[in-house]
Amino acid sequence: MLTSLLDLLLPAPCAGCGAPGALLCPSCRALLTGLRGYPAAPRPAPAGLPPVHACTAYRDPVRQLLLAHKERGALGLAGPLGAVLAEAVRAALAQAPPPEHPVLLVPMPSARRAVRARGHDATRRLARSAARRLRRHGLPCQVAPVLRPARRVADQAGLGAAERRANLHRALTVPELFRESLSGRQLVLVDDLVTTGATLGEAARALRAAGAPPVAAATLAATTR
Repeated sequence: MLTSLLDLLLPAPCAGCGAPGALLCPSCRALLTGLRGYPAAPRPAPAGLPPVHACTAYRDPVRQLLLAHKERGALGLAGPLGAVLAEAVRAALAQAPPPEHPVLLVPMPSARRAVRARGHDATRRLARSAARRLRRHGLPCQVAPVLRPARRVADQAGLGAAERRANLHRALTVPELFRESLSGRQLVLVDDLVTTGATLGEAARALRAAGAPPVAAATLAATTR
């Protein structure tokens, strides 16, 4: 409520394009509303990467909106960005059989130090927003944050595809207490962005090792490589 009141008294410029008057201007909102999912697996794709769908290329204004939500705490963007992620999930599941149980969205885990620095887990917040959107549109859906770091990894910035894969090799795990709840469910990996696919590929490996292979992956954006 306080954030909404401050937005009324001191309206921020649009986080996407800088237009005055609102955190998300009408033009950027219309852009997000019009996005639909498409196959977006990187080339070459890492071994074991499930089919990936995204809704747009990682460029402005979507790039700025994602950064504002993740790095600058613009939590008011979680709703519209989560709606875009929901479209990517919908596209990713288009060829899958109807689920017998609620679909589980498995967000990529954020490093604890990053969550502390940002004050929130951006990927989990977007996953929850997407799940609410999908439920409103008739798809039973829950968020399952079951992935955990198995070891420390180096910063991915500046690493090439092969270096990222090596850096993330066996870096994720699914704790034993979560494994039974995943059995027989349709799992979709979700993240804000796919670049080389190394993170999603390692997450898929960890889920397969836990006996719960994901059927697909969905992201808001994809880099053009």
